[in-house]
Amino acid sequence: MRPAAVLLLAAVLAGCGGGGSEGDRLTVFAAASLSDVLPEIDGEARYSFAGSDDLATQIRKGAPADVFASASPKYPAGLQADGLAGAPRIFATNRLVAIVRLGYSGELPSLADPGVRVVLAGEGVPVGDYAREALSALDLNRALDNVVSEEHDVKGVVSKVVLAQADAGLVYATDVAPVRDKVRVLTVPDRVQPRIEYAVSVVRESTGANEFVRRLLSPDGQAALRKAGFGPP
Repeated sequence: MRPAAVLLLAAVLAGCGGGGSEGDRLTVFAAASLSDVLPEIDGEARYSFAGSDDLATQIRKGAPADVFASASPKYPAGLQADGLAGAPRIFATNRLVAIVRLGYSGELPSLADPGVRVVLAGEGVPVGDYAREALSALDLNRALDNVVSEEHDVKGVVSKVVLAQADAGLVYATDVAPVRDKVRVLTVPDRVQPRIEYAVSVVRESTGANEFVRRLLSPDGQAALRKAGFGPP
């Protein structure tokens, strides 16, 4: 075989690999609440963690994501509708809780009391929308008047409460474990729990992207999610 043909064949074989946007490493855009668990499921991928709404916007602008794992089916479904991603698949669920700074003695209804400093994720960020839904169902819309900061993702909400820059915030149950000794947790009643579902879509079709989704939905992937506190699909 001629040298030029050998080089061409090598290039073709390299391009057929299972990697992502750079051929050898997958790029996964994922909700901030997944930042601890996804590297345990696939430690080889390159991750970009942020609010699902921000990530969807980046993908629309051409960011080189191979896979999108969102804290709401809304965003991957929107990308699919516009021909920018494959069909979303639900892979996990979650629950909403309130966290309060140490030393704050109020319970959930007190979030609407004058002077209480509440932090939420911004509107459009899944955890922020879920929080507003729960507060409305609890007839605690007045708590929105106490919001002192709107964060880009759930990690920002947790940080503000841990640092006592706010008295309380609403976050996912899975975000509590790393800060359990730094906050107090208030249960959000089952009757007002939003339906919190995580969905994953392939953005750039490749063997690696499909393998990542398969691994996420596999028994081992699901076991890692359960261990991290996520619920089943």
